[in-house]
This record gives sequence, C-alpha cells and structure tokens, in this order.
Amino acid sequence: MDLFSYSQEQKPSGRLLADRMRPASLDEYIGQEHIIGPGKLLRRAIEADQVSSILLYGPPGCGKTTLAHIISNHTQAEFVRLNAVDASVKDVREVIEKAQNDKAFYGTKTILFLDEVHRFNSSRQDALLPAVEKGTIIFIGATTENPFHYVNGALMSRSTLFQLEPLNKEHSLLAMRRALEDKEKGLGFMKLKVDEDALQHIATMANGDIRRALNALELAVLTTPPLEDGTVHVTLEVAEESIRRPLVKADESTQYDVLSAFHKSIRGSSDAAVFWFLYAVEKLGMDPMTFIRRLIAASSEDIGLANPQAMVQAVSALQAYRNNGWPEAKLNVVQAILFAVESPKSNGVTLAIDKAMTAIEEVRSAEVPLHLRDTHYKGAVKLGHEGYKYPHNFPGHYVKQQYLPDSISKRVFYEATEQGNEAKIRHNQELRSRQ
Repeated sequence: MDLFSYSQEQKPSGRLLADRMRPASLDEYIGQEHIIGPGKLLRRAIEADQVSSILLYGPPGCGKTTLAHIISNHTQAEFVRLNAVDASVKDVREVIEKAQNDKAFYGTKTILFLDEVHRFNSSRQDALLPAVEKGTIIFIGATTENPFHYVNGALMSRSTLFQLEPLNKEHSLLAMRRALEDKEKGLGFMKLKVDEDALQHIATMANGDIRRALNALELAVLTTPPLEDGTVHVTLEVAEESIRRPLVKADESTQYDVLSAFHKSIRGSSDAAVFWFLYAVEKLGMDPMTFIRRLIAASSEDIGLANPQAMVQAVSALQAYRNNGWPEAKLNVVQAILFAVESPKSNGVTLAIDKAMTAIEEVRSAEVPLHLRDTHYKGAVKLGHEGYKYPHNFPGHYVKQQYLPDSISKRVFYEATEQGNEAKIRHNQELRSRQ
C-alpha cells in the first residue's frame, strides 16, 4: 500500500515532508551546536524567552528559518513573520504600529522575523531602525548573503550576529532517518524499505541542505510503485533519479569570496589557484576576464620586479582570451596562473606606492628642485634651472643627486627584496647608497 492508498484521515497533512518534519524544539534541532548547544548564549536566551535582536547568517538549508520557528514556539511575545521578497514599507509600518499598541496596552513584546533580509533595500531597512532602537520590536533577520554587504550598518550594530555553519552528510542522514521513523509527521506510517546506499547518495548530493534531502526522499517514496506486499522499496537507482547534482549558487558574496580565494592562492598554491579559477568559471559561470584582470593586478602587487615576466604572461593570457575566447584560451590562462604562482614573490611595488602616497599626504606642496626643472626655453639658466647631472655621462650610467623635493629628500619608497630578479636590484641599490 502506498501513500495514495491511505484515507484522508490516515494521510499526513498536505504539507511537504521537510515542512512537516521541521523541528519544534531545541532538542529536535539538528546541528549548530556552536550557538545553541547546552549553555550557549542563544540557547539560554531562547529558553529564558529573552531573545534580543539577532541576525542569522548561513547557507540554504542550515536551519535559520527553523530556529526562528523554534523561537516562536518558546516566546510569549507576538511573533510576526515577513518575507523580504514581497514585504513593503507599509507592511513593516503596520507591524510596528501594532507592536506599539500591544506594548502600550498589554505590555506584550513583538518579535518580527524577516526572512531573506538581504532582499530588503536600504529604505525598507531604515523603516525598521527606529522601532529596533526604541525596543518597540525585537528584530530577527535571516540571510544567506553576507550581512556586512547587505544589511545597514546601524541595523547590524543593534543586532547580535550568529553565523550558522553548513550542515553535513551526517546531519542529512539523521533528518531522513527521523522522517522514516516518525509515524505522525514523517513517513513512518508507510511500509517502506529504503536501502542504505540510497540514503547515503541522497545525503551526499544534498550537500548539507536538509530540506533538499527530505524533499528528495519524499519524491523517491511517492514515485515508487509498491511491491506485491505493499512495500515501497527505494533503491540507489531510485535515489539517483530523485536528486540531481545541485546548481551552485553564485551570488555576489560568493563571487567576491571565490575571487579573494583565487588571489590569495596566487601567493602560495598553484593547485588552489587553478582550482578556484576553474571552479568559478566552469561551476559558477563567472567571467574568466574577472580572474585575468586580478591575475594582472597580482603580477605587480605580489610579484613585481622579482619576476617581471609574470606581468608579460598575464597580459598575453588576456590577449589570448580576447582572440580565442573560452574554452580555447583555458590553457593560456592557466599557464599564466601557474607562472605567477611559481614565480618568486615581492610586494615591493605595493609598499613603494603606499609609502609614496603617505609622503604625498604629508607634504603641503612639492617644489621641484631647481636642477630638475625644465630648461627648454630662454632664460632658464637665469632662473637657476641648472646643475642637473646627466647619468649617462657617468660610470655605470648613474650619478648620485637629489630627485625628491627638499622636504622628503631622504625618504625611501622602493626597497628591493632578495627575491628573484630583485636580488640584483637590491645589490645595485646598496652600491648606489655607498656613493
């Protein structure tokens, strides 16, 4: 007998399995022990019904909305839920107005749970701020996006941020096994046989998203014809059809993070630099040009004169990409990446810029020394524009003379390291300093 054979009284509600199995208490909650484990701050606040304004930040399916649902079950306050996708400023103001009345007449607190708060623009977030500041409402926001990019600084400063970690395969397995055993909310009322490798496959493919794992399990069960004895047998083959490899979500925060990982890997790991580049382009669908531009920047920022050819390789990769397109230029770009990573490193260029910019901020005005001023006109000598020593007339094509303004004439901006080609430059600098 399958699900469709049961009477309306026997069937679970028409809600999806993931919704029916949503934990109603902290003891049922799966994962996030670092914030709601025994004795942790958020758990104590929930149990004491003393939750203040908080932000819940984490990937899809990690339990943000479930945690808000648990808070609603534990609080004596009015609990209002809005979704930032379709909520307007008017909706927010109506909640605030009712919260003011409830607090004034009944002494009742109001908790506003705003799901997908990153979809709330600045003006709508601004509408919330006065009520949060005055304590008219207790704000709970949930977001999959980096809140430092999407939530107003003022609202962030008045909320405690809790970062939820991605769940793992074991968490998904636990959730599915609970669903298979639960006769009231889950699938335990059915005669089921679910192979272990089927569960393992779903848990692996769900990639830590419990909601996705439960949806796949339910789909597998509901679409499998029962055997003669009424048993629904979910095999690995059925599981493979019920859940596909997820599309990786390449939101703005993810793109920034991957680009950051790529640049940092250029400084220390060929394997990681190639991985993040190809992952971003092939898996996330990001533009290769974004990474080529970053590679060109890194060629000066992190390699510089320690190996000037890194810049040549990077610019050549850019030209190859423009001429040949993708994926033909994949080899050229990866070659340039590997060349950069394996090159000796120096941040001398970056430091020289920083030091020069500091000097620029410090000096009121920079007077050009007289001997460096333009002499291509009559009367230049009368103005004292003379005394410049032409370096090519001296041994080694160098002569010591002042080039900087008087006020910073002793400052040094570029100091070559002993890395790669810069070792020779450093040697030359030391020789010149002795002259």
